[in-house]
Amino acid sequence: MFGFRPDGKRVKDLDPIQLIVPHIMPSRHDSQLHIRYECPCEPFDNFIRDQHEKGEQYDYMHIVIASMVRMFAKFPRTNRFVMNGRIYKRNRIQVSIIVKKDLQTEAADSSIKMTFTGLESIKELRDKVDATIAANTGIDEVNGTDKIARLLTYTPNAVLKFLMWTIKFLDKHGLLPQAIIDLSPFHTSGFITNLKSIKGPSLYHHLYDFGNVGFFVSMGKESIVPVYEKGEIKPGKRIPLLFVIDERYCDGFYYVKATNYMRLLLKHPEHLLEPLDALTEDTKVLYGKKAAQQAREK
Repeated sequence: MFGFRPDGKRVKDLDPIQLIVPHIMPSRHDSQLHIRYECPCEPFDNFIRDQHEKGEQYDYMHIVIASMVRMFAKFPRTNRFVMNGRIYKRNRIQVSIIVKKDLQTEAADSSIKMTFTGLESIKELRDKVDATIAANTGIDEVNGTDKIARLLTYTPNAVLKFLMWTIKFLDKHGLLPQAIIDLSPFHTSGFITNLKSIKGPSLYHHLYDFGNVGFFVSMGKESIVPVYEKGEIKPGKRIPLLFVIDERYCDGFYYVKATNYMRLLLKHPEHLLEPLDALTEDTKVLYGKKAAQQAREK
């Protein structure tokens, strides 16, 4: 209420265009940007092989999640969200994923959300990811998100509609309890769907209007494609990474810098072996006379 939320702090020092954009595009489904990146697999494979020789086990998803978390830590404006026409900076770095409880068509899915400091090395991040997935897979495993979803479905359809309307209303006005936000995979910095693990093609996944996630990555099955290098065409292994992002809380220049940084990490995952020294502060944006004065001082 009044700009205060348990999962973020309102950003007030914005240029006028950014302040008005959430009112021009009030929903995430009409403010989505789509980016396709054919990511080279050779750096992934080399890193995984080198680490395997040292007794460490990694996979593609570890590298993608670690690169995303590091991007949020270095470029904190990408870890913002829009709610009720206001822009907030998130107070935590979180990543949600969908896991299959068992590799059978009849097995249910489960949503899990992991919280990171942003300072982790890829080894620390891998251990947390693997432990969380292990705790949520298996036919008999039921987490808090599964329990509350099942409880809601026990209610009649009319009651369920009213409950969902109430939850959305409370969320919109910053009144949704922290306990529910903690269980919701839709209140998160980024969401990843790993279709590669089931040999599926990558796809652009929409952003949910429920919750506040504004960064979605879809991983598809890798393939061999023709690659032009040094004047000749040769076969190259590529994995499609499809990004869908909310354009309202971050300007294009900043987004390009941030996603280019993530792409650099994907090409050089060895950079993720060392933990980050410190988080970058989400500083205010200057415009008008203040921006001109700062430029003169530099």
